[in-house]
Amino acid sequence: MNKKLKGTSDRPRLYIFRSNKHIYAHIIDDIKSNIILSISSLSPQIRTAKISTGNCQASRLVGKSLAEKCLDQGIKKVVFDRGCRLYHGRIKTLAESAREAGILF
Repeated sequence: MNKKLKGTSDRPRLYIFRSNKHIYAHIIDDIKSNIILSISSLSPQIRTAKISTGNCQASRLVGKSLAEKCLDQGIKKVVFDRGCRLYHGRIKTLAESAREAGILF
């Protein structure tokens, strides 16, 4: 039985989805049922880096960009939700780069 994670306005949920080609990160307020911000390897700032979008290097850029946007909006603490994926590879790289940039979870 899985524990259901919920984000609030004070501490929203960071949800990560990984496909074979891309990685997506959403900051979600579950109380209001809305996505506060979203970034993926399809975003223009990641695509202009001219790297493959399905590797750890792209995940690192997504995590860094996500943290910058969060800090601009005043979000410093989040609840980490990796879904059913293991904390390994691209998920781990994104999480570590977001932590290095200043997000707490």
